[in-house]
Amino acid sequence: MTTQDTLAQLATGLLTGAIKVIDCAATLGPKTPLLKLPPEIADDTPPIEIHKISEYGDRGPFWAWNWLKLGEHSGTHYDAPHHWITGKDYPDGAVDTIDPQYFVAPANVIDCSKEAAADPDFLLTKDALIAWEQEHGEIKAGEWVLMRTDWDQYNEDAGTFLNADETGPHTPGPSVDCIEYLMEKKALGWGTQCVGTDAGAAGGFEPPYPAHNLLHKNNRYGLASLTNLDKLPPKGAVFITAPLKIENGTGSPVRALALVAA
Repeated sequence: MTTQDTLAQLATGLLTGAIKVIDCAATLGPKTPLLKLPPEIADDTPPIEIHKISEYGDRGPFWAWNWLKLGEHSGTHYDAPHHWITGKDYPDGAVDTIDPQYFVAPANVIDCSKEAAADPDFLLTKDALIAWEQEHGEIKAGEWVLMRTDWDQYNEDAGTFLNADETGPHTPGPSVDCIEYLMEKKALGWGTQCVGTDAGAAGGFEPPYPAHNLLHKNNRYGLASLTNLDKLPPKGAVFITAPLKIENGTGSPVRALALVAA
């Protein structure tokens, strides 16, 4: 079978419904939960605004359209290497310079939903990844690794989604050795269902914010606020994650899609 035959089979599968397209992005709008930073560190991303230009009226009798105000890292979004100081010098580290070949890749989905339900500060470790590989198969170079926590169930309630108290945010994420291991494996990137790619407590890790720090140091990518990972198999999904082609962009909201067998 030739590569063209394989593409023809894919096209046929999409047309017949044998291949399903799973939407892994949250709705983007004024109620979208956004990351909150301590005021002594930096300003927060401003709330998303959607402003009407016209809607079939005097200023646009035949058309409707809006203009938007939003941060690059709002809602379901893609982190490029230039998002972090460790990745700032890569010439292909902005969303407009990344090779688009990387926007379509296989996905490994690690189910941590039970652990996250029991402990919002749950960390996925290297040992847990190795145990997962022994059951499901090796994580290969160039593949996404996605942490399923079912945290997307809280998307409609920003307080629960961000889950912060006087001690800081409490959301699940990766340990330092988890990300170190994935970089050894040359994974394409790391994704989560929480507001950022790191655990809520990751500011106190060494190094701090290891997902951001180590992913972007290695010219790799991050995805945050993903949804519907419960509809993906542990292996076998094809993940599509094309960010907007923003000039010198450090990231972008993204309509993440997964192709799975029906």
